[in-house]
Amino acid sequence: MNEYRDIAEQLRSRLDDLLQRAEVIEDDLRHPLDADWSEQAVDLADDEALEGVDEVLRSEIQQIRLALLRIKNGTYGKCAKCGDEIRRERLEARPIATRCIKCA
Repeated sequence: MNEYRDIAEQLRSRLDDLLQRAEVIEDDLRHPLDADWSEQAVDLADDEALEGVDEVLRSEIQQIRLALLRIKNGTYGKCAKCGDEIRRERLEARPIATRCIKCA
């Protein structure tokens, strides 16, 4: 874990940020629809866009949680496909990477 402590801290910070953003989006999606039909149409279109953003956030949240779990259990930095080491530079650029450059 010590080898990837800095990456783990970055991942935790990013996770906190994403969770806060997702909470704001969820709060916005819970709002009641306006009584005006034209306003409802705008609200529904906005909600659809927000749901797409929320889906992307949730996916990244899951990937970060899995990366933190790999750090914790000692499998972080090993390619999920070939088992070779994932270079540190790649992990710094893409901390959620599960494959080495060759397998990606």
